[in-house]
Parts: sequence; structure tokens; C-alpha cells
Amino acid sequence: MASAAYRAGERLYSSYYGEVSDYTKKGGVIASEIMLPPHAPEIYLDRATLWNAVENCEKHPKAQLAYSFDIAMQNELTLEENMELARKFVQEQFVAKGMIADLAFHSPEKEDGGIPNPHFHVMTTMRPLNPDGTWGQKQRREYLLDEDGNRIRDKNGDYMFNAVHTTDWHEPETLEHWREQWAAAVNTKFEEKGLDVRIDHRSYVRQGLDLIPTVHEGANVRQMEAKGIRTEKGELNRWIKATNRLMQDVRKKIKALFVWMAEVKEELSKPQTPSLADLLIAYYNQRNAGAWSNKARTGNLKQFAEAVNYLTENKLLTLEDLQERLSSVNEEFEALSDSMKKKSARIKELQELIREGENYQRLKPVHTELNNIKFKKQREKFETSHDAELRLFYAARRILKEKLDGKPIALKAWKQEYAQLKTEYAELSPQHKPLREEVIRLRQVQNAVDTALRRREQPQAVQRKKHEMEL
Repeated sequence: MASAAYRAGERLYSSYYGEVSDYTKKGGVIASEIMLPPHAPEIYLDRATLWNAVENCEKHPKAQLAYSFDIAMQNELTLEENMELARKFVQEQFVAKGMIADLAFHSPEKEDGGIPNPHFHVMTTMRPLNPDGTWGQKQRREYLLDEDGNRIRDKNGDYMFNAVHTTDWHEPETLEHWREQWAAAVNTKFEEKGLDVRIDHRSYVRQGLDLIPTVHEGANVRQMEAKGIRTEKGELNRWIKATNRLMQDVRKKIKALFVWMAEVKEELSKPQTPSLADLLIAYYNQRNAGAWSNKARTGNLKQFAEAVNYLTENKLLTLEDLQERLSSVNEEFEALSDSMKKKSARIKELQELIREGENYQRLKPVHTELNNIKFKKQREKFETSHDAELRLFYAARRILKEKLDGKPIALKAWKQEYAQLKTEYAELSPQHKPLREEVIRLRQVQNAVDTALRRREQPQAVQRKKHEMEL
């Protein structure tokens, strides 16, 4: 009920908890609506009726109540186009499968210069609806049978069974399908409008993009950043974005250099291949011959000296030497990029471990107090009054169990490692710059050699043309 009230910007009363959730003063809510499958009772068009029914239908205190999706709308599309696209997607992917969907459109106001963040929230029911409109089961029992077809009992005399889901809504493959379909719907709209942009539901790794992913900031961090308050997540994302820009630029230049190297090697495979120094001298002599002033000649001489110094310092005498140096720079660049990606991934993992570890330690006394209550009614009352804290504790316990695989919680060590990795990451990022500068120097040598080769070929081309005319 609280989630539905927040998303819709409404005041809703929960009969299960006896509490009111009032978000009528929340800004940024454009519109909200409930979409029903054909066999759903129309009374569920009322938000309070729907979610009160869901809360009262579930009996177990740890029961999951709804699926929740937060989906970004596209700034390249109009608000009307975004809302139409969202409704169509929700109808085809959720409602058509038998879910009831509670849809809310948000467009928070931004400070001057802020990036618009239109998005929509979808809450869907988890229980399927029976044909008569009553709530169905999430799972059914599939009893284990012996070879004679009889049910098998456990040591306590109870029949053994497997819990089998009645829908595929919980499956990771289904979520992957929904993400893929949303990306396809948006990209189709982009194509219809002739926009040269696309979105992709896959991670950078799955897309084959060698980039470091940024971390999710969340509304609170964005608000603080918009006010000029620099946050930890904001700083990390700025480092990551700056590093990605450098990595893309360097990788693009290195790739172009390798392509050029292969072409020039083929050209210079002929007898009497000139040295790099010969080609540079020919290039800068030609530039000086066409220079209009002493200033231009001085500039040419300076560039020539820089190029020669670079070749001399690195003992680059031939094209093979240059190619070997380029390979070395590329290996160093890739090793640095790989190290940064690993550190970034570990930083994100530590952030989650620290957050869940702190939640676990902070809320463990609440869980211990619950376990010390012997009487059922008192336990239920305690669970109701501490529902949010217990849910957070159970989530932290589950995540830590999955992540740690039996290892103890080590908050102090995690925080020390996190601080160390942040320092190392900050030190690694600037190391891309000297590599980029060397690649630029290699590009200057490339330009000089390429131009000298073209001019060297021009007289030969004239002779060939003359010979063809004589023939």
C-alpha cells in the first residue's frame, strides 16, 4: 500500500496494518492508472481496493506481494509518445499474461541545467487470477512418488513434495525477455522517427563493449549533486566516465594506427625500403619548401625535432620498430584498462557488502527480540510493528549468505579494502593520459610517414602514366 501510494502520489489506507500512507504532496507524478486483464473484477480499478485485496490474500508474514519495475522514458521522445509506448508495453507483456498492472508516470522537476529524468513505475500482481476473478495459487504441490506410484513420506511422516510455480513470471529468462522487448519497442520508435540512437538491455560485457559501467546513483544522490554537493557515488561515476572517454579515444587511435601500419608495411615491402628518419626528413623538407614565413619554418623544425627525439629515445629506426612499440603501448593500455575494470567491479561489490552488513548488524537485535517472544499473538504484533525492519534484515541476511558462502561478516576489513581500492582507482585513472600522449605522438609520426610516402609515390605514378601513354 505504501509503495502504491508513493508511486501514484495518493493517500491510501492499509486495512492489514491499519496505517495511512499519504503522498499527495509528492511532486513529479504526471498520471497513474490501473490496467486489468479481461477476467479481472472491475472493483480492482480502485487502487486501494486492489492492493488491500493483495495484502489480505497473503497469510505468511514474509510473503512477497508484488513485482515492481522502474523503467526510464526517453528524452528523445515526447511525453505523449513515451506514455503511449509504456501503455502498449505493459498491456502486451504483463496484462496479456494475466497480471494486474498499476502504472504511474513520473517526471521530476530539475534545477536549471539538470538532465530530465522522466520514468514510469509498474507494480504488478504476483498471484494469477482464476477465470472467475478470484486469486489463484503462486505454487502447487507436486508430490514425490515411489516406483509403485505411491506418495513418499519423510522421517516425520509427512508427504514429500516439490513446490512448482504456476506461472513463469518469476523466471530470470522471463525478466530477460521483458527487458529485451522494452529495448526493441523503444528502438522501433526511434527508427520510425528517423533518430540515430538506440538503447540496449544488455550489459557492456554482453554487448562486447570494453567499458567500465557506472554505478546507480539514485534520486537522493542526484538531488545532492544537483545542489552542488559532491557525493561518493557521484565522484566514482565522474572518474569512470572520464576514464571511459580516455579509453575509447586511445583504443580508437591505436586501432587506426594498426590498420595504417598494415597498409604501409605492404607498400614498403618493395626493395630499398627507406628508414623512418628518411621519410621524416622528406616530409619536413617538403613542408618547409611550402612554408610562407620563418615562423612556419620554425614550427616545422620544432615538430621535426620532437618526432626525431621520440624516435631516438625509443630507438625506433624502422617500421618494424614502430609496430613493436605500438604493440607494447597497446598491451600496457589494455592491462591498465583491465585492472581498472576489476577494481571498479570490486568497489561495487564492496559497496553492497558494506550496506547489507551494516543493515544486518543494525537490525539483528530486532530479529533476536522477535525470536525471544514465545506467544504467537505477541510475535504477530511485534512482526507487524517492525515489518519494514524485519524485511530489510531478511533481505540483508539472504544477500550476505549468497555472497559470503559461509564466510563471516567483516565490515572493518571491507571498509579498509574499499578505501584502499578507491585510492588505487584514483591513481590508475591518470595513467591513461601519458599513454594517450604517446599514441598522439605515434599519430604524428604516422601522418609524416604517410604524407612522405604519398609524395614519394607521385613521381612514380607520373612515370607509369607516361609509360602507358607511350605504349
